Amino acid sequence: MSAPRHRKTPTLRDSFRDLPLFLLIFGVACASMLVPAIHGLVVNDHTSAQAFLYAGLLGLVAFSLVAIAHAGRAPRHGTLGPLMSLLSAFVFLPVMLAVPFVEALPTTRFINAYFEMVSAITTTGAPMFQDPERLSGTLHLWRAQVGWMGGLLMWVAASAILAPLHLGGFEVTAQAEPGRRDTSSARMTQMHPRVRLIRVTRTLLPIYAGLTLLLWLLLLAEGQRPLVALCHAMSVMATSGISPVGGVQNTGIGLSGEAVMALFMLFALSRLTFSKDTITATQGGLRTDPEFRIGLFITLAVPLVLFARHFLGAYDVSAMEQLGQAVRAFWGALFTVLSFLTTTGFVSVHWIEAQDWSGLPTPGLILMGLSLIGGGVATTAGGVKLLRVFALYQNGAREMERLVHPSSVSGAGTAGRRLQSNGAFIAWIFFMLFALSLTAVTLLLTLTGVRFENAVVLSVASLASTGPLVEYASDTPIRLIELTVAAKGILCGAMVLGRLETLAIIALLTPDLWRG
Repeated sequence: MSAPRHRKTPTLRDSFRDLPLFLLIFGVACASMLVPAIHGLVVNDHTSAQAFLYAGLLGLVAFSLVAIAHAGRAPRHGTLGPLMSLLSAFVFLPVMLAVPFVEALPTTRFINAYFEMVSAITTTGAPMFQDPERLSGTLHLWRAQVGWMGGLLMWVAASAILAPLHLGGFEVTAQAEPGRRDTSSARMTQMHPRVRLIRVTRTLLPIYAGLTLLLWLLLLAEGQRPLVALCHAMSVMATSGISPVGGVQNTGIGLSGEAVMALFMLFALSRLTFSKDTITATQGGLRTDPEFRIGLFITLAVPLVLFARHFLGAYDVSAMEQLGQAVRAFWGALFTVLSFLTTTGFVSVHWIEAQDWSGLPTPGLILMGLSLIGGGVATTAGGVKLLRVFALYQNGAREMERLVHPSSVSGAGTAGRRLQSNGAFIAWIFFMLFALSLTAVTLLLTLTGVRFENAVVLSVASLASTGPLVEYASDTPIRLIELTVAAKGILCGAMVLGRLETLAIIALLTPDLWRG
């Protein structure tokens, strides 16, 4: 008779390994509160240091207790479990992130602090406190840090969660239906979600942190203060647009400093700029990547149109001699266009000259249009995404060709093979869902008493994850702190919807996908 088999006692390491993804994110967020706590201690901001230290320790204790209680339980992670954890991170995690914020700033309400944290973690960057002097340097660091962590979360989630489920833009190139795994191919989809998440994090975290550190050092060399340079570096990499001084135009950096920031904004145009872990249909590289090429085309075309508009009108008034002003105006338009296309939302110090040069006093529609287009799939940028725009363009060009040659056979080449057969149809569905979401959010905001013009700007800013639009897309900046509680709640929901995208929410609400 064989000896009885004893059950292995689970260790604390096993408990952490089997925890749901949301709880792991919660633990990391609580541990990250030690960074602003140390900063507050160094700069003698003891109120903020105590708030972040106590909140971080309380969160870590709660996390440890849950991990111990979870010991010995078999993990039950369904197909959509990681996606639900991602949604929970955007909705419920800001509650904990807002606790030290409101403790360090007792003159505000909790709803304002919660809105600020949702805005940061979704990389929207909508400024609830538009006067930078109201917040201490520690709170500004915390805002930028939460935005930076939200950007990293999207970098990792794009490859580890959204790509296997064919969501977040991957539905345009995938062969399976959105929300379902492709079991016939794609070796990465056969990997356990937890193993894939760990591998992707180990690969991308050093790249993300290294690029942020490099940009910080370059901005320091340009003369920015350490805290301002760090916040701007994190905001550029996360495309959050969070600034402790109210924007890049208030830092006093010149064209070279903005050029450095613009160089790092290019990482939001295509996933190929920093990783090849999600390529499924083409191996042409960055040179032939349609997202990167379309992004560069828009970045150059819009400033050239604005520049040419003034050039044609200035010919008669002999303004062509102002070469220096023309260069500054062109650069101001170029930097601002790239910033809003990547949904960062920084404005060049020469943007006022670009406005005067173009003759457009309020180019809000241009900025809103750029934000709606957005950046590349699987990057920190928001918006509709360049790959979906390319899919619709490819389909439109093909239909025009068929009008001339009805019996022609498509020969799209490598760029066309990047898309699946009905990729344009799925992209069009997403556009319709995005338009319906934009309409619904606008109507809900008007019901709370917001003017229609402001409601449109707020809807675009939240769904496209481009918060700085509230300051630059209308004639006068929109003061978010003056909105009603209902309007702030609607905007929080819109920011989460814009970050996670409508197709992902629909996948979570489909019972058949949970059974699969």
